[in-house]
Amino acid sequence: MPTGTLGTVGSDTLAGLMLRWGEQLTHRYPGVRLQLQASGSASAPPALTAGTTRLGPMSRAMTDEEHDAFVTRHGYPPLEVEVARDALVVVVHRHHPLEALSLETLDAIFSRTRHCGAEHPVTRWEQLGLDAPARRIELHGRNLASGSYGLFRQRALCDGQYRRRLNEHPGSAAVVAAVTESLDAIGYAGLNHLTPGIKTLALVDADGVVHAPDAENVRQGGYPLSRSLYLYLHLPPGEALPAPERAFLDLVLSPQGQGTVTELGFVALPEEMLARQRQELGLAP
Repeated sequence: MPTGTLGTVGSDTLAGLMLRWGEQLTHRYPGVRLQLQASGSASAPPALTAGTTRLGPMSRAMTDEEHDAFVTRHGYPPLEVEVARDALVVVVHRHHPLEALSLETLDAIFSRTRHCGAEHPVTRWEQLGLDAPARRIELHGRNLASGSYGLFRQRALCDGQYRRRLNEHPGSAAVVAAVTESLDAIGYAGLNHLTPGIKTLALVDADGVVHAPDAENVRQGGYPLSRSLYLYLHLPPGEALPAPERAFLDLVLSPQGQGTVTELGFVALPEEMLARQRQELGLAP
C-alpha cells in the first residue's frame, strides 16, 4: 500500500486536473497526499533540476535549454509522460461578428514582428472588413511564466514578439473574463476555460483549410494550436518508480484518470498512446 506525499511544481493549466487526480488517488490510497504549487510551466524545469520536486506538470514540452540544464546537472534526462491533450483557443466576445481568422492575420493582430508573413499590422477591427466597431483591438493573453504564453508565441506568432500593449494575465480564466467584458477584445485561453460569454474562432491555414477547435481535431493534432500536456519526472535510469508516483501515474493513465480529463474540459489521450506509455512505465495493461 503506497504512502507518502507527492510534491509537484509547475503548470497552472494543469492545476485543476492535478488536484482532481490527487483527490482520487487519496480516495484509493488514504496514505498518499498530493501537494501542488501551480506557479506556471516555467517553474517546473528548475525545480526538477534542483531536486526540490520529483514531479513537474507542464502545458508544453521542455525547451532544449531546460532539458540540457537537467542533463548537465544529473547526467540523464527527465522522464516525459504525456497525460492529456489541450488547445489554445482564440476567443472574442460572444456578440462579435468574427467567425474565423487566418494564421497570418492572427499574427498580424498579436505580434509586432509579423514573422508569419502579413504585410501590414492589424490594430483595428475595421481592417478585417467586418461590420464591427471602428475601434482599436484590445489584446489579452497569458504572462511570461505560463507555458501558454510561450506556445502561442511559437505557433501563432511564428516565434515573433508580442505587441507591447498585450494585457498579460496569470490564468486562462482571467483572459476569458476580460474578453467577456469587451466587444473590442480578443484573447487566447485553454480549451477547458470556455464560457457562454465568449465565442471561439476557427483558424484558417495557408492552404485555406478551416480548423475548428473541437475535441477530435485536438486529439488528432489537426487544430493548429493543439498541444500535449505533460508530467515530467526526476527518475534515474534503471530505478523503479517510487510507490506514490507509480500509483499516481497508474491512475492518470487509467480509464478513470482519462475520464477526469474529459470531465474537466480537456481531451483524453488516444488508446494507443495510453497503452504504449503504460507499457514503457511498467504498469499493468
